[in-house]
Amino acid sequence: GVGDRLIPAACIPMHTPAEAIEELEFATGLGLRAMMMTSLMRRSIKAAQHNGESGRYANWPDALGLESEYDYDPVWAKCLALRVVPTFHSASQGLGTRVSYSNFVYNHIGHFAAAGEAVCKSLFLGGVTRRFPALKFAFLEGGVGWACMLYSDLISHWKKRNPAALDNTNPAHLDVEALTAYFRRYGTAPLAKHIDQLESLRHLLGDIEPADDFARCGIARAEDIPNLFVNNFYFGCEADDPVNTWAFNPGVNPYRVKLHALMGSDIGHFDIIEMTDVLAEAYELVERRQLNEDDFRDFVFGNAVRFWGGANPDFFKGTAIERQAAEYLAKSGVVSHSAAGE
Repeated sequence: GVGDRLIPAACIPMHTPAEAIEELEFATGLGLRAMMMTSLMRRSIKAAQHNGESGRYANWPDALGLESEYDYDPVWAKCLALRVVPTFHSASQGLGTRVSYSNFVYNHIGHFAAAGEAVCKSLFLGGVTRRFPALKFAFLEGGVGWACMLYSDLISHWKKRNPAALDNTNPAHLDVEALTAYFRRYGTAPLAKHIDQLESLRHLLGDIEPADDFARCGIARAEDIPNLFVNNFYFGCEADDPVNTWAFNPGVNPYRVKLHALMGSDIGHFDIIEMTDVLAEAYELVERRQLNEDDFRDFVFGNAVRFWGGANPDFFKGTAIERQAAEYLAKSGVVSHSAAGE
């Protein structure tokens, strides 16, 4: 058999938390330990359902965290209890701009990355990693470039849109008297005729306080973001993607972090012509001196052991790397509290 090298993965439907929990319990009861969950479920926009046949096209993608139709916290808690980690492999072809009727490449490029970013961003801004700091999530086959951008953008946006920073752009602080003087002095006729409307700009928000978009995360400073992002999220990459090096570049990533990139063989897909070439392709990053040996080991081994073995130290038992995985876990001390039974 090939059980020491290949194991089946359970596909967990996430249309409701109750369904997901039932299937998680059933799958683990069968002995399955790798879980792939659905995401971006298309939820009907109820107000549009009276429009007959066209109403079925009125839907929105549920990304499981921020503004989800359901509270998925019981699912995340169940994952910890069962010592499994969620992985996502949802597509976004047919969503947004990926709707070309004639060009596969147009729809295909970036669609796994877009789906992964939507779910990752939703989980983060929904405060899931704050409430479940020990739970890890992985996003498959979309690469890691989008994750590096998202991580950096979250930090940048917090610096500009945290509650204190939002006060810098509060229209209530507009100096209408000074702006009126500028309009009279420098404004052309088309601008000057709107002077009497300037006062209304101060009341654009009415009585609404500027929203704290990071409230669910409990972030007090930008340095909190790495603690809620880096250790919780892992990113599946293909061997021949040169952008994989970005994850391991602390000189570029804010606060000098490395993101957790996972190598996926992608064997069985159209882009793998020769199965035995995959690992060699990945090593080309080392040969080109774009990745060092230690980072390469994490890419093809350590991060995977950290992800699955950190939740379940027995995950790799009976596999070809049982001893090496156990040694890595013992040396790195990454076993989570839930996995340790605490």
